[in-house]
Amino acid sequence: MTAQRILVSGRVQRVGYRDWAVRLAKQLGVKGWVRNLNDGRVELLAEGDDEALVSLTEALREGPPMAVVDHVEAFQSPGDRHAKGFTKRFTA
Repeated sequence: MTAQRILVSGRVQRVGYRDWAVRLAKQLGVKGWVRNLNDGRVELLAEGDDEALVSLTEALREGPPMAVVDHVEAFQSPGDRHAKGFTKRFTA
């Protein structure tokens, strides 16, 4: 299992990005969470096998239909050992 912190910038808030990311992560079997940041970005903590994380990151670059993704950054991160599934969190 690998964990990544992923930051997505662009028009990614108020377009259903978090709900879309939750559905996608669950389909891929990825654990973790997604939340909006006060600076307009979306942050994810994603934990799963390497193939699932690559698929997730590639899809995050496209986003849902109303989103316009400008940039995606992924960093290695310690996982969330309490994660059960993939959830949406409040804005930070």
